Amino acid sequence: MASSTTADRMVSTTELRHSFSVAMSKIYQNEVPLYSNLLRLVSSVNEAFLDSHPLIREQFRVTHQLERFHYERHGAIRLGTAEEMAAMARFFALMGMQPVGYYDLSQPPANLPIYATCFRCLDLESLSINPFRMFVSLLRPELVSPTLREKALSILSRREIFSPRALELISSAEARGGLLASEAEEFIQEGLKPFKWSGQATVSLEEYQELQAENPLLADIVGFPGPHINHLTPRTLDIDAVQKGMEEYHIPMKEMIEGPPARECPILLRQTSFKALEEKVYFPVLPQQGGAGSERILGSHTARFGEIEQRGAALTEKGRALYDWLVNKAWTQGVTAADPEAYKEVFRPFPDTWEALREQGLAYFRYYPAKDAAKPRKGASIEELVREGKIAYEPLVYEDFLPLSAAGIFQSNLRRSSSGSSKAAADEADGGKESLQRAIGKNIINEFRTYEELQEESLAACKAYFEIEN
Repeated sequence: MASSTTADRMVSTTELRHSFSVAMSKIYQNEVPLYSNLLRLVSSVNEAFLDSHPLIREQFRVTHQLERFHYERHGAIRLGTAEEMAAMARFFALMGMQPVGYYDLSQPPANLPIYATCFRCLDLESLSINPFRMFVSLLRPELVSPTLREKALSILSRREIFSPRALELISSAEARGGLLASEAEEFIQEGLKPFKWSGQATVSLEEYQELQAENPLLADIVGFPGPHINHLTPRTLDIDAVQKGMEEYHIPMKEMIEGPPARECPILLRQTSFKALEEKVYFPVLPQQGGAGSERILGSHTARFGEIEQRGAALTEKGRALYDWLVNKAWTQGVTAADPEAYKEVFRPFPDTWEALREQGLAYFRYYPAKDAAKPRKGASIEELVREGKIAYEPLVYEDFLPLSAAGIFQSNLRRSSSGSSKAAADEADGGKESLQRAIGKNIINEFRTYEELQEESLAACKAYFEIEN
């Protein structure tokens, strides 16, 4: 039997995801030059942080986290129909990305006519190589005013976000159980097309203004030939330093950082961004408006921006309940991140050492045998080995999103607060998660279960290494 050629080999989902992430970053840097400046700033801040924290650098080296910082980023897109979501889910699945977490952005403070999930990989090995993730939101037409709902759906029904060739590659890979190396480059290039910016609107200027008057997000979703990525987000180790650096670089930044306050032991997710750019758009002049078919009017659109995130430890349900309680307390007291010291004071009850977070069951951790750890005596427990230093641990990185932070970023870059009309309609709508799952074509994974499984896997590996009986 002839040996298979390199071109005939199957490409791993991790390899595909990595190549796609790198290609998307290059496209966005070309389309949004300010994003290139942001990447340079983040890289500089990260190196400075690691230089001043050699123990953290060594810890990251031992646990193979250094590599992921070079490539780690997330993106976000907004889809218009269930058919678009189904196609996108199939595309991401071939890169090992599954829907994790349900985000209802129709609720306050966002009041946006969308719900969302995060497509990402799940296992530690894939995450350590390239943890690229995509926050994908979908329009909820039932939350759009009746006068615009039919028009929006009619416009969306006329577009296909993936090319016929992309869908053909997806179908053949699904049937085969993976993508061939000879197809990988074409798969990535065809798959990138929906994410690219188009300065050509598919609606007239009048229609665009009508959609925008109800909600700028509606105009962004409906008015273009594809969803186009609206931001990419590199990860930093010191978001406060990046915020200061943006000011020095004259990058138009958000006024404050979203998420928990600065801490010795970072938790969950802190985010900031540079403000969305105003970009030129050409709008068609429709025949009923006197257009000859190719005539266009120059206008503008504001939606795309650059975001930065600092990821901390994933919290358990107990830890998340405490965090949410403190967030509500801050709201009640009228305290926001705009007053960092007062905000930090509200969060003082949240423990700020890894030992306390672990012992109180507030965060998830990965456990592993310490370097040169000798085999212990028979009958030793995991906790005893942790105390003796034979088992080390590190926090599991939070791979998901915070609805409040997403809402804050969305609102600041839409440059307008949404009305309560979406919320009023949302009160009448139910089964949001089930509806989104039907659109995706598979169940949404509970994010807490993903961290529990990773923690349990690491404990099982330690038990096997040290021959600990259950």
